[in-house]
Amino acid sequence: MGVYIVVSVLILISSALMVLVVLVQNSKGGGLASNFASSNQYMGVRKTADFLEKTTWTLAIILLFLSLASIFSIPKNQGATPVQESEIKKQIDQSKTAPVKDFQPNPAEKKK
Repeated sequence: MGVYIVVSVLILISSALMVLVVLVQNSKGGGLASNFASSNQYMGVRKTADFLEKTTWTLAIILLFLSLASIFSIPKNQGATPVQESEIKKQIDQSKTAPVKDFQPNPAEKKK
């Protein structure tokens, strides 16, 4: 159960980072990246866009692998205790051994 919680938290963190990186990227009409480029002289606008694009792809791949890892880390018995499982099995076994009743017509059809 602990691994599942860790993977879930990592998924949430990578999702939040991905949202932030996508919002910072330069869109067709401008965007936040153009504002950061003027204060960041050592990296040009093109290098900033390349970095943000690579970061987006990296976070998307990380999110994909974490999602796949979460499938394998899901706890098997989430809420069923052994007592509950045995009660369910007992009810299933009883329903299999119960005799099947013959077809009985609808009571409304009998009165006619």
